[in-house]
Amino acid sequence: MELQFKRPALEDKELIERYFKTYPSRSCERTFINVFLWARFYGVGFAIVEDTLVFQTKTDDGFTFAYPAGKKEDVKKALEVLMAYSREKGVPFQLHNMTKEQMEELEELYPGMFTVECNRDIADYVYETEKLATLSGKKLHGKRNHINKFKAKYANWSYEPIREENLEECFQMALKWRNQNGCEEDEEKNSEMCVTLNSLRLFKELGAVGGILRVNGEIVAFTMGEPICSDTFVVHIEKAFADVEGAYPMINQQFVQHECMDYQYVNREEDTGAEGLRKAKLSYRPVFLVEKGIASIKSENK
Repeated sequence: MELQFKRPALEDKELIERYFKTYPSRSCERTFINVFLWARFYGVGFAIVEDTLVFQTKTDDGFTFAYPAGKKEDVKKALEVLMAYSREKGVPFQLHNMTKEQMEELEELYPGMFTVECNRDIADYVYETEKLATLSGKKLHGKRNHINKFKAKYANWSYEPIREENLEECFQMALKWRNQNGCEEDEEKNSEMCVTLNSLRLFKELGAVGGILRVNGEIVAFTMGEPICSDTFVVHIEKAFADVEGAYPMINQQFVQHECMDYQYVNREEDTGAEGLRKAKLSYRPVFLVEKGIASIKSENK
């Protein structure tokens, strides 16, 4: 058996988005921008198997799969094909980034056959859009203070959406950010910066939504994302100069106020287990986490 997995390209956008929109999820991985931009760093390819969309990720031991996007009956057929394919290749069958809903469906399709190990480091943080926009309530008092200090210190600030005419300026700010943050010496930071620069290069083609924060006419922060499903917007990228106090909370709030109010929730992705990032994401009081894990066949069922 041979399955042909292809790295996502721009011409695959319509096909991939059709499956994601028909079978939605709040997981940040279920967007074209995410899979397209990160595919080369994680060895990601996709194939249509039994009328389901399947992503394969290369690993040191071989490969793992994302849960197929499709009708439940087709998902079962696709899983049978993927399990047979894994056996043939001598690779243990695993499904990565499994959400709670997918775990429940898998258990329904294969009762007692799989074990799922959740990974807190890859759980997405999801917030109420209204709360991010207003920062109302006692628990977000500190965030309001940051915003007020920013406005007091930088009277000449402005917000604008990312457009064709400011893209190059945004790109130059990203290059400056890269130099200031030692991305060349850190493989993970460098990969993230490549993704950021590519998202700006292909901003229009990807159909991304972005915002810019200026101080005295200069870009000090930018962010971008896309709708992930009918009620949730996902923020993929956010960069601000560390020496501009309050730039991160300010771009966060301004972007939500201007671009995300049509959605009930904002997904701000995972913390990757980084202590500082976890503290920052928790401080905004997520309404829930999109928990994710890896599903493996129990040893007695192999």
